[in-house]
Amino acid sequence: MIKLTNIHKYFGKTEVLKGIDLDIKQGEIIVIIGSSGTGKSTLLRCVNFLEQADQGHIEIDGHAVDTQKHSKADVLKLRRKTGFVFQNYALFAHMTARQNIAEGLITVHGWKKDQALKRAQQILDDIGLGDKGDSYPAALSGGQQQRVGIGRAMALKPELLLFDEPTSALDPEWVGEVLNLMKTLASQHQTMLVVTHEMQFAKEVADRVIFMAEGHIVEQGSPQEIFDSPQDPRLQKFLNQVGVS
Repeated sequence: MIKLTNIHKYFGKTEVLKGIDLDIKQGEIIVIIGSSGTGKSTLLRCVNFLEQADQGHIEIDGHAVDTQKHSKADVLKLRRKTGFVFQNYALFAHMTARQNIAEGLITVHGWKKDQALKRAQQILDDIGLGDKGDSYPAALSGGQQQRVGIGRAMALKPELLLFDEPTSALDPEWVGEVLNLMKTLASQHQTMLVVTHEMQFAKEVADRVIFMAEGHIVEQGSPQEIFDSPQDPRLQKFLNQVGVS
């Protein structure tokens, strides 16, 4: 169970998140949609303290953290329960695919190097890149790099996987392979919170779709409710703009 309570975030004097409340059940796939600049990615980054919210509480698997009063140990414990997939891959250029996946196991979980590398190879096999273990990011396609990024997040066996527009930096021919991997994870009941512009993915995979506007959760429901019967005029306008109506 993941619970976000009254999350506020400012950048300077601008309030980007205006009191977000969200409960996520184990195994639930939630997709967040909305126009750029509405706070979607900021919300994701606040969940595991890549950005520190100015107010609110975050609870994952029984571990609750007050964003105003917490220790480094509190934050580390929270991060160990999450995996983050960045839109620009964020792989270490000087490490092979296998080493990129193993790094978090070594530094965050304290695994021995040989044990971590063995686990990393298992992950590569699982995501269809078993022959790319010794390849550096520069030798991989964008789609392959993002799959390694997802594999790195998977390796930690997190309670929650966070995806920040994972296909936005990809050329069109690579989008499908990343979405297919995400669909596989969804079929395995991995809890996921996904910010994306891929509306078809949201329709096919999400248990719940959330529409954000102006720092608020404006409307949420099943894909059918959101895409077939939108209630809020802002959601209706957004869907028309992205060609879903």
